[in-house]
Amino acid sequence: MRTDRITPLTTGTDGFFADPYPVYRALRAQGPVQRVLMPGGEAVRMVLGHDAVRTALADPRLRNDIRHSAEFDSDGGHAIGRNMLQADPPDHTRLRTLVSRQFTARRIEGLRPRIARVAAGLLDAMEPAGRADLVDAYAYPLPITVICELLGVPAPDRDAFRAWSRDIVAFHDQEAAAAAAVAMSGYLTGLIEEKRRAEPGEDADLLHALVRAHDEDGDRLTPDELLGMAFLLLVAGHETTANLLSGAVHLLLRHPDQLAALRARAALMEGLIEETLRYEPTSQIAAYRYTSEPLTLAGTPLPRGERVVLCLAAANRDPERFEDPDRFDIHRDPAANRAHLAFSHGIHHCLGAPLARLEASVALPALLERFPRLAADEEAPAPEWRPSLLRGLRTLPVRW
Repeated sequence: MRTDRITPLTTGTDGFFADPYPVYRALRAQGPVQRVLMPGGEAVRMVLGHDAVRTALADPRLRNDIRHSAEFDSDGGHAIGRNMLQADPPDHTRLRTLVSRQFTARRIEGLRPRIARVAAGLLDAMEPAGRADLVDAYAYPLPITVICELLGVPAPDRDAFRAWSRDIVAFHDQEAAAAAAVAMSGYLTGLIEEKRRAEPGEDADLLHALVRAHDEDGDRLTPDELLGMAFLLLVAGHETTANLLSGAVHLLLRHPDQLAALRARAALMEGLIEETLRYEPTSQIAAYRYTSEPLTLAGTPLPRGERVVLCLAAANRDPERFEDPDRFDIHRDPAANRAHLAFSHGIHHCLGAPLARLEASVALPALLERFPRLAADEEAPAPEWRPSLLRGLRTLPVRW
């Protein structure tokens, strides 16, 4: 039944970003669809139950294009180009097809040796100190190096890109986020133009390939679409993997019995990756949806133009779908555990999911093998979570 009650997700002082799950659990207990106030100040309908979220992710009446919002008055959702997360069929189909033809399984698997070399180099640099912030020393630089090399971002520019990305996905400073978006947009526009002028070659990077990508009818990505896709692939291509790597290690250090089990049985690595994705998904929510017509979702009537948030983190802890969902357990069957929604579902299932899984499957064993005595650094400040609806640690002090 529809209610006018609005529940703030966070008061700003309640530790929500450190542990949002009690809030989600309480909301879900009231029903699978609740009216909430987001950290950015938007009133939305939040979907929290696993079945309801999965159904909604595949419902064509829930659109991604912000222009379906009843509150739409500017194209603010497309501040950095136009990408497939903000598009619906048939535009989404065209965009995803053009990108997926270049972002192939073969291209991704071919990155395995390079990922291993990047991991080894970072571990070599870390080892002499005996301790480090794992986020700064390993979890962030590894995926940002890989995705920037894949897309052809020059090495000297990667630190600036990382800073822009962090400001854009955070809630704490909207002015900084806007400035970062402008700076990143300008940078990517220039980079795309460089790729456009470059001669094609066998070793062309992904962005170079996207500039020249076309379908059977000769259709290409427009300049605005190229900008949006470059932004999406670069940000999503490292933010989610960094969160996965640091989140997996953090959970292992909090559960030493499972760390010991993993060290004794390397085959549990897949279980670790899938359980981390379920238990601490790299993004708490999917991209905003907007109802294109009046509809009823999990028993809740919604008018046309309603803003809807699909909470992946709450769905992944739904006791109706997962047994004892608040227990972290790498022994869960990885195949069954892939019912989690960390990478979304339906036509917007994350294109980069195979890359994230590949990087984790290489980087985590390399770390644990290099440092058999890896432990939390009790002399350093406690780990900090980022104030963002991307679920990621800002710091993770470790020693070995």
